[in-house]
Amino acid sequence: MTDVLGVLVIARNGDRTEYYQDPKTYEGSYTESTALGAAESHQLGAFLRSTYMSSSSPSYIADMKTDLVDTHEVHVHAKAGGEGTVIFDSAIALLQGLFPPNPANKIILANETTVVAPLGGYQYVPIETVEPGNDKSLEPWTECPAFEQHISNVHSSSEFKAAAKAAGPFFNSVRDYVFGRPTTLENAWNIYDYVSTELSHNKTYAHRLPPTLVEQARGFADYHENAIFSDKDVGGIGNLAGRTILHTVLSSLQRIAFNGDPLQFLLIETSYHPFISLFHMLEMTKENPDLEGIPNYASALAFELRRGPAPEDRDFVRIKFKNGTSGDFETHHAFGHKSDIAATEFIYRIENYAITSQKQWAAACSSGLEDDWLHIGSQDAISSTVFAILAAVFLLGMFMLSKFVKSARAKAHNSRIRLADDEVSQSHLPQSQYPNYGTLSNNVVAQPASMTEKQRLPL
Repeated sequence: MTDVLGVLVIARNGDRTEYYQDPKTYEGSYTESTALGAAESHQLGAFLRSTYMSSSSPSYIADMKTDLVDTHEVHVHAKAGGEGTVIFDSAIALLQGLFPPNPANKIILANETTVVAPLGGYQYVPIETVEPGNDKSLEPWTECPAFEQHISNVHSSSEFKAAAKAAGPFFNSVRDYVFGRPTTLENAWNIYDYVSTELSHNKTYAHRLPPTLVEQARGFADYHENAIFSDKDVGGIGNLAGRTILHTVLSSLQRIAFNGDPLQFLLIETSYHPFISLFHMLEMTKENPDLEGIPNYASALAFELRRGPAPEDRDFVRIKFKNGTSGDFETHHAFGHKSDIAATEFIYRIENYAITSQKQWAAACSSGLEDDWLHIGSQDAISSTVFAILAAVFLLGMFMLSKFVKSARAKAHNSRIRLADDEVSQSHLPQSQYPNYGTLSNNVVAQPASMTEKQRLPL
C-alpha cells in the first residue's frame, strides 16, 4: 500500500431539468437543479469523505484535517457557464456530504457565550466560480470558431453520415415522443436529454414511453458526444475541453507534491464534456471502450498523488473513475501502463498539450480555419476601421462647427451699438482708447457729446 498525499477530483453535476445545447455551437439554455440532483451530489460527497477522510480507508489522506474544514487544504472550483447554476448547487450539496455539520464548528465570545454555527455546525466551504468570460478552462468550446468548424467537419464526415443513415429507424420511432424536436443524429444529445429527463420526472410520459427507447437514445447521444469532444490528435481541437482543464490538473498535482504548499484536496465541479476528452487524451479508452460516452450524473474522476513504496522516493499518479452514484471507484491506467504512473512521466507526456492561458485558447480557436472564416474576420476588421474613421471625421466636423459659431457670435457682439445712456458716457472715455466712438457704421451718426439728455433723439 502507498500513502495518498492528496487528490484532485473532477465531479459532474447531479440531476436537473431539461438542458438544450445548440448542435452547431453548444451554446446552452436555462436549466434548474432538482432535489434528486442534490441528493446524488450529496451522496458523492459522503462517498469521497469515506474514501479520503476515514482512517480505515486505504486512500486516507493522513495529514489532512477531516473534522473541520481547513480552507488552506481544500479548494473548490465550479463552472459558471452553461449549466452553471446547477453545477454550483451540486458543488454545495457535495460539500455538505464531504464536510457535514459538526457541533465543534463554534466560537466562544468575549463574554464567554458559545455560539454554534447554524444547522448544527454547518461548514461553509468557499467556492470559486469559473466565469467563461474571464477563464475558459471549464467551458472553452463556446465562442470558439475552430471548435464550431470541428463540429461541422464531424457532421459532414462519411462515418457520421453512415451512422445517421443507420440510426434512421430509431429517429422515426422516437418522433412521436419528442414533440417537434428535430429527430436527427446531429441533435442526438437534445433528444436523449429530453427523453431521459421526462422519463425521470413525468409519470405519464414514463408509462407511455416504449421499452428500450431511452437506451437507444443514450447510445446515439454517446456516439455523437464522443465524436465531438475527442480528436485523433491529442492536441487536436476536439480535445479542447480536456486541454483547458488539464492545466489545473497538472498544476494542482505539483502543488500537492510540494511540501510547502498546504493544498491536499481540490474539487472541480463541472459538466460532462471534459471527461470524454480526458479519457481519450490519457488513452484510457483503449483499454476501456465503455468510457467513450457521457458519464452519468454525479460521476467522479480522481487523480491521486501517492508516495511510492520504499525504497522508492518518487511520487506516482493513480487515476480512478466512478460512473454515477452506484458502485465504487475503479482504477484506470494512463498511456498503456499496467500500474500507477510516475508523476514526472505523467506530467512530461501530457503537459505540452495543456492550454494555460486565454491567449493560448484564442490561438487554438483561430488555428486551422478555412478561408471563409478568415474572410469573415477580415471583413469585420475592415468594417470596424471604416466606422472609426467616419466617427473621427464627424467629431472633427462638429468641433469646427462649434468654433465657427463661437467666432460669429463674438463678431456680432463686438459690432453691437453702444447707446448714449449707457452707464459710462463716451465723453468721459479717452478718444485714443476708443477710436470708433466718434462715428458709427451702417450710416448712423453718433450724437455730439455736448447735447443734453432732452436733446438726444432716439436712433
